[in-house]
Amino acid sequence: MKQITDTILMIRPVAFRMNEQTAVNNYYQKVVDKLLPATVNAKAQQEFDAFADKLRAIGVNVIVVNDTVTPDTPDSVFPNNWVSFHENGDVALYPMFAENRRGERREDILDLLEEHGFVIDNIMDYTSAEEDGFFLEGTGSIVLDRVNRKAYCALSPRADEELFIEFCEDFEYSPVIFEAYQTVEGERKHIYHTNVMMCVGTTFAVICADCIDDKKERKAVLASLREDGKELVLLTEKQLNHFAGNMLQVQGEEKSYLVMSEAARSVLTDSQVQILEKHTEILAVNLDTIEACGGGSARCMMAEVFLLKKV
Repeated sequence: MKQITDTILMIRPVAFRMNEQTAVNNYYQKVVDKLLPATVNAKAQQEFDAFADKLRAIGVNVIVVNDTVTPDTPDSVFPNNWVSFHENGDVALYPMFAENRRGERREDILDLLEEHGFVIDNIMDYTSAEEDGFFLEGTGSIVLDRVNRKAYCALSPRADEELFIEFCEDFEYSPVIFEAYQTVEGERKHIYHTNVMMCVGTTFAVICADCIDDKKERKAVLASLREDGKELVLLTEKQLNHFAGNMLQVQGEEKSYLVMSEAARSVLTDSQVQILEKHTEILAVNLDTIEACGGGSARCMMAEVFLLKKV
């Protein structure tokens, strides 16, 4: 069992913009004034292409699929919310909070992976929960420690507890459940995705423990990470606002890299960087437009492919 992979699925946007349906509980999204929609999309495409090129340059196998103009899917650049791929040949499809994100789920993408030689044995489809108003947005809502078989989930309107427990039973993970908050105009509000406030690497974990207001829950989450030998990098909420929690460790040709945005890298302290660089190399990419309009960052743009290939 591996914690990180060298194969990443990415979706190149065609009509990227701020998604009004997700803005209701994604407090990281901002309206970018004075930019035409076509300009916003063109900037997002430039950032996307440069990101994919940087990953390829370090030896990551990047499978890029172009988004389609219809249906209207302004957030398609964040595929990790609708699908996850597992070493046992399972693919999970997830129920999405925003109606206009549900069109991101595409069977042809699974067909394409099979054409690339990847083995898909079973599809675990949780999407019918949408009809009852329950959601669980993939590895946005769930941060997986694949080696230690633990799944971390900050409950929110996009992460239902019962659905999460069902996922853990199906995939044989131990659930670590908590609530995480951020301050929005003086009020504590649920963080919309777990992967905004924590990242689990091979031998380290990055987490904003300050977001977990309940002291018992905070203690339990930190203890769980420590007992698995993870060296912790603790973030501040201010760092979180620059997407410092939204990172993903990937396997390059010769070594591993912790991928994040330049905005995230710019707010890390020297001592935090030192700890991280003991474990892995840092790769930072410019995602200013995607972060501002999409309210997501580097980790959200990468759906990790752990499927095995045909021999």
